[in-house]
Amino acid sequence: MGRGPRYAQDEGSSKLTENSSKRTGTRLVGAGRRKDWTGPVVNPPIWRASTHLYENEAARQAAQGNNVDGQFYYGRRGAPTQWALSEALTQIEPHAFGTVLYPSGTAAIVQALMAVLRPGNVLLVTDNAYEPSRAIASGILKRFGIEPRFFDPLDIDAFADAFCDKTKAVLLESPGSLTMEVQDVPTLAAITRDKGAVSLLDNTWASPLGFPALERGCDISIMSLTKHVSGHSDVMMGSASAREERLYKRLRQTAQQMGNIVSPDDAALMLRGLRTMEVRLERETESALRIADWLAARDEVAHVLCPMHAGSPGHELWQRDFTGGCGLLSFVLRGRSEAQRVAFIDALDLFGIGYSWGGFESLVIPFDPTDIRTATPWPPQGWEVDDRLGIRLSIGLEDPQDLIEDLAQAFGAMESA
Repeated sequence: MGRGPRYAQDEGSSKLTENSSKRTGTRLVGAGRRKDWTGPVVNPPIWRASTHLYENEAARQAAQGNNVDGQFYYGRRGAPTQWALSEALTQIEPHAFGTVLYPSGTAAIVQALMAVLRPGNVLLVTDNAYEPSRAIASGILKRFGIEPRFFDPLDIDAFADAFCDKTKAVLLESPGSLTMEVQDVPTLAAITRDKGAVSLLDNTWASPLGFPALERGCDISIMSLTKHVSGHSDVMMGSASAREERLYKRLRQTAQQMGNIVSPDDAALMLRGLRTMEVRLERETESALRIADWLAARDEVAHVLCPMHAGSPGHELWQRDFTGGCGLLSFVLRGRSEAQRVAFIDALDLFGIGYSWGGFESLVIPFDPTDIRTATPWPPQGWEVDDRLGIRLSIGLEDPQDLIEDLAQAFGAMESA
C-alpha cells in the first residue's frame, strides 16, 4: 500500500506547503498533518505531557532559546498535538504567519488585545461587538489603564474621526453576532493601518473559509474555535492568527507569560472537527437561507437579519467581500411583547435554549441590545420603535423543513400567549 498524498512538509517551519494551492476541502483534510507529527497514522497522536526530557544539558540549553512550535521544551509550550492544530489553522488562513491557541474564544480576544495594547492607549471597539468583548474592553482592559471607545460599525467617516494619537488598536466584528451588521472591513482595516494602529477582527461567524480576514487587510484574525471548528458542542478553544511575524511573536509571548495552554485532548477534538468544517458550513448555510426566506414572509417578523439573504441589511457588502456563510441568523419580532417572545422560545422543540453556535444542533436565544449600545441606537433609525425584540437562531444539521415546522408552531404559541 502506498503512503498516500504528502499533505505537509516533513520538516522546517510552519510556512504553507504545496497544500496551500489546493481547494478548501483538500486543504482542510491535509492541514497540520506534518509527517514528523503524525508518523504512520492519519491523525496526530495525543501527546499528554507536562515534562519534556533532554538527551543532555546542551540540548536543554539549546531548547531554551528556540521558542517555536516543534521544539520540545516544557508542556506549556505544547507538543505535536497542539502544534499540528496551530499549523492547520495557519494553513487555512490566507496570509497568516502563525497562530496561537487559547482555552476559549474570550481568552483569545482578551489576550490578543493585551498583546498589542499598553496602559494609556485607546482601544476602538465596534458597538455591535460580542457582549464578552464589551465586558473585556470596559472591564479588565480599563482597569489596566486602557480606554475603550465604542464606534458605529457602519459609519466610516465617524470611524476615521475617532482616532487620536493614543489609539493603538481597533476591534472589529463582522457580522455582529447578534444584530448581524456587516462592516466594510477592508476599508476600516486600511484606515486603521494608515493611522498606525492594529486591526483585530473577531471572525468567528464566517471563519477564514467565508472571510479571509488577513487577506482583506486585518492584522489579527480571532476565532472562537468552540463554534464552527469544533462543530460538536463538546470542547472550548480560541485562536488568533497574525499576518506579520512581529505581531505573531507578541501574541505568543503574551500567551506564554500568562501561562496559557490548551489540552492536547481538546486540540485533537478540534483537529477532528476541522476536517468536516466545510461540509457542515455548507449544509448550515443552505438551511439558514431557506429558513430566512420563510421568516421574511411571516407577518410576525419585522426584520430578518441574515447577511447571506438578499433582503437583509448588509447583503451587498457580504456579496462583495465574503466567500461563504454559516447557520447563524437573527430576526426581530413585529411589535410583540416580551411575554410573547418568551412563549415563542419556550414552545420550540428542536431548538435548544443556549449560547454558542456552529454545533450540529440548533439553538435559540433572545436579545435586545437597547441598554448596552453606546454609539448606536437600537432599534436602528428608520425602524418602528416597537420592533426591537430579537431572536437569534443557530441552525444546525437537522432537516430544515422540520425546523421550519417547529418555528411555525412556536409562532402559533406566541399568538396565543
